[in-house]
Amino acid sequence: MNMDIFLTNNLTNKKEQFVPRDKKRVGMYVCGPTVYDDPHIGNARPLIIFDILFKILRSKFSSVIYVRNITDIDDKIIKASQEQKVSTKQLTEKVTKDFLEDCKFLNCDNPTHQPKATENINLMIEMISKLIKKGYAYENNNHVYFEVKKFSDYGKLSNKKLEDLIAGSRVEISENKKNSEDFVLWKPSINDEPSWNSPWGKGRPGWHLECSAMSKKFLGDEFDIHGGGIDLIFPHHENEIAQSRCANDTKVFANYWVHNAFITMSNEKMAKSQGNILKIKNFRNKMSGQIIRLALMSAHYKQPLDWNDKLLDDCENTLDKWYRMYDENLKKIKVSEEILRPLFEDLNTPGYIANLHSLYEKATKGKNKELFISACQFIGLLNESPKQWQDFKKSRLSINESEIENMIKLRNKARENKEYKEADRIRNELLDKGILIEDKDGRTLWKFK
Repeated sequence: MNMDIFLTNNLTNKKEQFVPRDKKRVGMYVCGPTVYDDPHIGNARPLIIFDILFKILRSKFSSVIYVRNITDIDDKIIKASQEQKVSTKQLTEKVTKDFLEDCKFLNCDNPTHQPKATENINLMIEMISKLIKKGYAYENNNHVYFEVKKFSDYGKLSNKKLEDLIAGSRVEISENKKNSEDFVLWKPSINDEPSWNSPWGKGRPGWHLECSAMSKKFLGDEFDIHGGGIDLIFPHHENEIAQSRCANDTKVFANYWVHNAFITMSNEKMAKSQGNILKIKNFRNKMSGQIIRLALMSAHYKQPLDWNDKLLDDCENTLDKWYRMYDENLKKIKVSEEILRPLFEDLNTPGYIANLHSLYEKATKGKNKELFISACQFIGLLNESPKQWQDFKKSRLSINESEIENMIKLRNKARENKEYKEADRIRNELLDKGILIEDKDGRTLWKFK
């Protein structure tokens, strides 16, 4: 069976069949982190979603180029470095290192290219020069701005009129602009802020321009898929489209625009202002990355995902069950498109998880254990050995093995003495500590809950 991939395209507000520009080379660009602070769980959602899309595309096409940038020059970075009294280089190198460790923790495949903004400043200067020459941008007082009203398609991605977009957003006020909606392409650096020489004086690029220059470098003037969080639609992605299409003289920039929804906590958006930010690195020493990964797949990417302890407990219990079926000696097999069908249907991860549960039930009856394991591994689960998983479970215990054995002896003694209430109390205490016990063939066995 030759199954098609369908994606919800925010440019058309429709679910569409994915038809690449060139079947031999599929291109995808996803906005990566601005490395001013350690990534949080909200940032992890696009990491997982676009990792899954990368896997699906590779299962179908021979060459897939996945580009995810690192924004290492930006106003937020400068502000954070000043507050922490470190150089922007020290800050961005530390946060980038943490980000890459988070990606590994979450078992995400490496993108094909991971360019840094600071390594591509010349390309950005080149693009700005083009926009000025073509009459889409203007310089004033060492600042360069894109003149929004010169681009008639502005607002098509957000499906809004220009006036509505401006009214509903925080537009930067500046006396250097011709119009309030114009956005910055280049700005001067002051004092000891990072700077590069340009025809408009020493300065640095605007954030929106960075992605336009880096996507062009690796994917060309037009490419297949552009992804990111839903919060990037306006102004970031709207501005990318405007400057790229005008600089490159194209009718399109990316053909498919895919955005994931927010993560909420108690149904409130995760945000610094709410004081409910959970950093990925804080989970590294107390949880398996697979639990986080499965939790982030538990809702469809277009739906908000509420983050809570019950979700994490459920995902841990599911993985615990699946690990009992995992046998490292079984060979990995190709997963059919029929099993992958939910993922082909607009990355329906809950539907795919339902398939995994069904495959697990069959595997418990001795059918296709290899298929169950391979289907889990396709989506980045069961990536640790059973021993690593058991070691993780042991590390969570508030009790050691000799204490467990001792409590089992006390329980068995209570049972011999027909002190059943005491025996039940010990069983429940072990259960509270994450240990299940089972009486079998005259012996008491224990395992992790």
